[in-house]
Amino acid sequence: MSKKILVTGGAGFIGSHLCKFLLEKGDEVICMDNFFTGSKKNIQPLMKYPNFDLLRHDIIQPIYLEVDQIYNLACPASPPHYQWDPIKTTLTSTVGIYNMLGIAKRCKARILQASTSEVYGDPKEHPQKETYRGNVNCLGPRSCYDEGKRCAETFMMDYKRENNVDIRIARIFNTYGPNMAKEDGRVVSNFIIQALNNYPITVYGDGSQTRSFQYITDLIKGLYSLMNKENFTGPVNLGNPDEFTILELAEKVIEKTNSSSKITYKPLPEDDPLQRKPDITLAKEKLDWQPKIKLEQGLKETIEYFKNGNSTMESVDS
Repeated sequence: MSKKILVTGGAGFIGSHLCKFLLEKGDEVICMDNFFTGSKKNIQPLMKYPNFDLLRHDIIQPIYLEVDQIYNLACPASPPHYQWDPIKTTLTSTVGIYNMLGIAKRCKARILQASTSEVYGDPKEHPQKETYRGNVNCLGPRSCYDEGKRCAETFMMDYKRENNVDIRIARIFNTYGPNMAKEDGRVVSNFIIQALNNYPITVYGDGSQTRSFQYITDLIKGLYSLMNKENFTGPVNLGNPDEFTILELAEKVIEKTNSSSKITYKPLPEDDPLQRKPDITLAKEKLDWQPKIKLEQGLKETIEYFKNGNSTMESVDS
């Protein structure tokens, strides 16, 4: 039976893919976005669906809707975006989730919070399990995002305990793919754009810091599996455990784009995590989920996306 589903941040990178996936399942989808980082271009192909509605709204402001499920993806996710207005970022993760939980409580709707691997901070445990409580600087330039997401998880758990709201918490690790904004500031899109334009590839630090990159289609399947899994709250890591150094990523992008770009180095930003790799044992056991797309394949698809009219811009830093 089809459901009425609210996707906040639905015009963003992840949200637009999720909206399309749900529409193809036959669900009725309300895409809510304030278009701070979301793009109308991402959802333009979805306007043809009769079961798709677009609502321009900021989740910091109260709203009354009748829905069966809520995917809360609304929040800037790249450092340049969430640090541009850190107070607004914190409010989105706190007041925003408070408003969405109010809808879930009133409608008896199931709600999924898109949390993040950033709740682990610069981890002392490697790989990171869901039981790890993190190493987060609550005073640093990334804290508006890191602590905002941690607080959102607290809201979720307290609404479950106090009001019996049906919640799901997904901790999302680095994700990439088509519909990423070229001004996003995330490492994969930055490297691809720099390489396609033969600009210098900007690596922070010595490039030995690691990340684990999951392709967008793998994440969407994981989010859907979590939302529709009975009797499992999470939190659960959704990420690809294949680990690469930033320097390895830069070299792969240069190779796959046949670029003449050279690698340049800049100081490592404050609180930038040195290691990032998910332990996905819980996702395998509870959701029967694990990523399928290898980095080489995902990069190929993402490079093609940026080649097709999405790569021209001024030189950017990663």
